[in-house]
Order: sequence, then C-alpha cells, then structure tokens
Amino acid sequence: MIISERVFMLLKEKNISQKEFSEATGIAQSTISDWKRKKTNPASDKIMIICDVLGVDPIELLSGTEGENFKQPEYLQIDKNSAEYEIVESYRNMDPRTQARIKGYIDALRGDI
Repeated sequence: MIISERVFMLLKEKNISQKEFSEATGIAQSTISDWKRKKTNPASDKIMIICDVLGVDPIELLSGTEGENFKQPEYLQIDKNSAEYEIVESYRNMDPRTQARIKGYIDALRGDI
C-alpha cells in the first residue's frame, strides 16, 4: 500500500472528508485529489502535518505498520544549542575505549556499580 492509500484509509477510519482534511492541513484539495486519482504520494514536506492532523506517527504512516504490529522506536531529541548535545557529539567522536570509560564513570555516578 502506498502512502496516499494509507492517508485515504485513515481519513475514512476517522470519518474526515477531503475538504476537512484540506482545511486542517492547508494542502490544496486539488493536490489531495491528485494523490487519489493519480496514485501519487504526498511530498515529504507535508508528512509531518498530515501525521499531526491524522494523529499517527510518521513511521506508522510511512511503513504501513499499525496497531499491535507497530512498535514505537525509542529516541531522544536534543537541541543543538544545548550542553547535552555538546556532550553527545563529544562522546560520538571518542574512540570506543574512551567511550567505555565514560560509560563506566556515568554508571558509577548513578550508583549502578
């Protein structure tokens, strides 16, 4: 199933008309009709707004995994202007031995040892 087919399936499930979807997303009705008629997919810059309006995760929309078969990946978002980001970037640039030492320090500070 292509992405646009999933979009229309979700619209039907959530009882949202194409007009309501267009108004909620700011995507032209003609564009949405093209997805259906021409079997084309939404542009990548529209995926996040589509997911927000339909209440689905981008991975779920893009991969077609739903319900019990869908496992939300665990990830952390860090602002590039934060101290946390600087620490992560420094860690990534270290050799594996130094990374292991840093991990040991963290474990000791948390009391995991």
